[in-house]
Formats: sequence, structure tokens, C-alpha cells
Amino acid sequence: MNQAIPYGRQHITDDDIDAVADVLRGPFLTQGPHINAFETAFAEYIGCRYAVAVANGTAALHLCCMALGVTEGTRVITTPITFSASANCVRYCGGEVYFADIDPDTALLDVNAVRRLIEQHPKGYFAGIIPVDFAGYPVDLTAFRELADEYGLWLLEDSCHSPGGSFVDAQGLAHRCGDGSLAELAIFSFHPVKHIAAGEGGMITTNDEVLYKHLLRLRTHGITNKPGDFTEPYAGEPERGGWYMELQELGYNYRLTDMQAALGTSQLQRVDAMLDRRREIAKRYDDAFAGTNITTIVPPEGVNHAYHLYVIQVDDRKGLYDFLRTRNIMAQVHYIPVHLMPYYRQFGWKPGDLPNAEQYYARCLSLPMFPTLTDEEQTYVIASVLEFCR
Repeated sequence: MNQAIPYGRQHITDDDIDAVADVLRGPFLTQGPHINAFETAFAEYIGCRYAVAVANGTAALHLCCMALGVTEGTRVITTPITFSASANCVRYCGGEVYFADIDPDTALLDVNAVRRLIEQHPKGYFAGIIPVDFAGYPVDLTAFRELADEYGLWLLEDSCHSPGGSFVDAQGLAHRCGDGSLAELAIFSFHPVKHIAAGEGGMITTNDEVLYKHLLRLRTHGITNKPGDFTEPYAGEPERGGWYMELQELGYNYRLTDMQAALGTSQLQRVDAMLDRRREIAKRYDDAFAGTNITTIVPPEGVNHAYHLYVIQVDDRKGLYDFLRTRNIMAQVHYIPVHLMPYYRQFGWKPGDLPNAEQYYARCLSLPMFPTLTDEEQTYVIASVLEFCR
């Protein structure tokens, strides 16, 4: 291949461009009607009551931690196999991050490892859990919900990799990632390589009206201009006019622009078709690598993987990575375990603490996975991987 094949790539159509151009010709570039339209459409797609559009997925995580009451000394559990923002959001609020190991069969946070960690400490020691739908594989939130309820914890689902993903619980009920049926809050990302590309952007979903209203305020500096949310007037306060607003708490400017919202809304209209294509690509990879020494993660019946990433595991990961680069195939690694990052090592985390995560990292490689990957390109990728691994 003369042209490089990336591990992920956005797909922008003429309809997307027209949607953004319409905003540029209109009266609002930010804080306009496209924000609410995107939130409404996204909530309907996910199947939740409320959605709050924000600047990016990291901002979404930060605001969720604030709304859930994370402060100095609050202890939260998450997975080491994720982008660092899933942990950093706790640190932004002054909280303490605890990592539990992954299930080697799924690369997801292991609920049994989380239980063991919780049981090593007094009841009330931890406040919440942040499970991650890594690569698009939905976390079994029913098990986490049972554990959270047993110990009085909240759940924040990091669904950045999984819009459109779902699983069926033991009672036969389907749960779409981020639908608010099991976790208090969930978050999504609209980074260019994600399912919905808005340049940057994020979304928080919930079924909790109190959390929803709090998040609306937090994303806009902690300010409200809604009369029903105002505090009582104090003696001598001038008459309140249409200009009046209140800074009620310390928030942030984490708003999304109308241009990004218009692009996101346009992309949302074809997200199912793009998801179907991702699953076709994954099935072709699965079939090609079956019976080889290449480890793949194939979800069981009832789990609808969203395939943000297609991850394989091989013994000579560095060799395969370098070999594919000579073939213009830009495979990538997701992720270096967060607990091994220099920042988190200062808190006592060290190699050997989470062996499943570390073994996964030593062998993992993400192959090209995006809807516009052609059959010819995928055939070339498969042939190259098999040539090295034979």
C-alpha cells in the first residue's frame, strides 16, 4: 500500500459539511439551538432521559466527578486499561484513584477484582467505580450495580468507545451503553476517531434529573440564569431584570459549540450504518485469525460490541508493530496501563501490582478499524499480520 492505513479515521460527508456551513451562516456559533437538538437526538438514540453536551470526553468525566461529590480524599476505583482521563478526572477533584485488575478474557475491569479490593478496606472507604467499555466491549453493569448497591457506591460508566453497544442481562433485558438504567452517569467522546466525530466534544447521559440540572450549571461556570433556580433576594438587592444571573458554585467553561453540535447531529444520523460496518470488519478479522497463535476477544451471544478498536494479542508485539509500519499499516497500542505511568507511580503503584493488565499490555495491538476501511485494505492488513505471525 502506497498510502498509510491508520488505526482509526473520521468520515466526513458533504451532508456533514453542509450542516456546519449552515451554522456558520446563522446567528449562533455557540450556546445556540443546535446544542439542544444534538442532546435531544443523542438521548433518544442512547435511550436515556437526559443528555448534556460538553467540550470533550475528559470534560465530561471531570464534571461527572464534581456532580457525584468527588472531593479531597474521595476514593474511586477504575481500570488500568483505559485512556488516562478515566482516572485523572478523580484527581482533578482531589480524589484518590485505586486500580483493580482486568479480566484477561475481555480486557475489561474485573468485577471480582474490584470486590476483593473493596473487601480489603472498611465499609465506606470507597465512594464509586468507573468501569470502562474498553474497545467498545460493553461492561456487564448488572454485576457492578449489584456490587455498588451492596457497598453504597455510585457508578460512572465510561462509554467513550461504545455508542450503540449493548448487552443482555440474566433476565433477558437489553441494556444499551449509557442508557442510565444501571449507572448514575455515563460519558461519551466525539474525538475524530470515535463513532461520532465532532472534531472534539463529549456527552454525559443520565436518568437522574437532579444530576442533570447540576451538570448544566457546572458546564457553564456554575452560573444559572433561570429564575426558578435563583436564591432568595437579600435585603437591599436591586430589582432583578432580564440581565440577572447567579454564580452559585465554581464551575467551568466546558460548553460545546453549535458547529460541533451540528456536525455531531449529522454524524448521528448514520451512526448505525457505520456501526454495522465496524462489526463486518471485526467479523472478517475474527475469521481470519481463528485457529492461529493470534489472540482475539470475541464477545459471547447477547453482547453487542461497538468496535471502536479491534485489538489482537501476540507474543512479539513490538516486532509486529515495527513490521506493520514497514508496510504502511499504522497499528497502535491501547493502552499502556495507567498505574504504570510516572504520575501514578508516585502514589505507590509499581510493576507487578496488576498482572493481568500488564500481561495484556505486553501483547496488545490495535489493527485498523474504521467504517471507510476498504476490503482491499483489510485484506492487506490481514495478510501482513499473518505473514509475520506464521
